[in-house]
Amino acid sequence: MAAVISTRGLVKDFGPRIRALDHLDLEVGAGEVHGFLGPNGAGKTTTIRVLLGMLRADAGDVRLLDGDPWRDAVTLHRRLAYVPGEVNLWPNLTGGEVIDLLASLRGATATTRRDELLERFSLDPTKKVRAYSKGNRQKVALVAAFASDVELYLLDEPTSGLDPLMEAVFQEVVGELRADGRSILLSSHILSEVEALCDRVTIIRDGRAAESGTFEELRHLTRTSVAVDTRHPLPCVTTWPGVHDAQVHDGHAEFSVDPAELNHVLARLVVQDVTALTTSPPTLEELFLRHYDTEPTEVGAQP
Repeated sequence: MAAVISTRGLVKDFGPRIRALDHLDLEVGAGEVHGFLGPNGAGKTTTIRVLLGMLRADAGDVRLLDGDPWRDAVTLHRRLAYVPGEVNLWPNLTGGEVIDLLASLRGATATTRRDELLERFSLDPTKKVRAYSKGNRQKVALVAAFASDVELYLLDEPTSGLDPLMEAVFQEVVGELRADGRSILLSSHILSEVEALCDRVTIIRDGRAAESGTFEELRHLTRTSVAVDTRHPLPCVTTWPGVHDAQVHDGHAEFSVDPAELNHVLARLVVQDVTALTTSPPTLEELFLRHYDTEPTEVGAQP
């Protein structure tokens, strides 16, 4: 799979004491939806601004659509669409005028696609931007981006301010773009959104990629949740290798277990005559919390 985004050892400093990106490695393949996970301040937006050519990297290598985002920004921007989490628009223009203006910057206006998206996102294009709520301003940016015939979409917290119904529409449109072979970098802290949409995910912490891979590749890092009922009283489950956070009440127990020990734990349970058993695979939320369960540090602070 060819890479549409590739960063190697990406460094961005803000002054002598703040390191926003600390040798970040990130790769997004052609035709994939790549989740970019991290809390506010982890470095997601800074990364996207470097990719857009709005910030210049201090060190490392950055490639975007086989170009240099700093030197080739004008050319590359015709091949991508960007949606920020905080949308600032011209207050005296209507939503439709803003969409058409943004489309004209790429030299084309897909009227049919634009009208379809306006209907799907329930956006009135005749209203002035100053009359829009935050959610409707976000819809303007989404319609303008998704109506563009581009290769790459950079989405930075794109559903900020949307209600659940519009979030569902957003997920439908992203699914259609992926089926059409478009590439998407989705920066988000909404775990369910990323889990529903993305082929691969990169978890960023303090400006570095903590983990990167498919969900199946990352899920081996976390424990499986188990709830079990047995006919015989359970022994002290907490003494079993690989078992954590066990709660036992007579013949009922709930606990988490390391993947390597799961089969051994199930074999021990069978001896107790299991009447009900539920196992839950690790979720993306667990993956996320695994990297943020220590005391927070100042983002970008030098060690």
